[in-house]
Amino acid sequence: MDVRVGDVVQLKKAHPCGSKQWLVLRVGMDFRLRCQGCGHEVMRPRAKIEKAIKNIQRTEEPT
Repeated sequence: MDVRVGDVVQLKKAHPCGSKQWLVLRVGMDFRLRCQGCGHEVMRPRAKIEKAIKNIQRTEEPT
């Protein structure tokens, strides 16, 4: 799965604050994500996040 820093991913389950949108801050063996609703940051293993992703919203790339 091609997830890049700066992308906004929508996960299947909502965060306790109610938001399903997460900003990708770090990509590697782990993902660092920031909740778009409350700003909470988490680090989760790549395999777990890739299973939970429902949609990826790309940011504009400079050409």
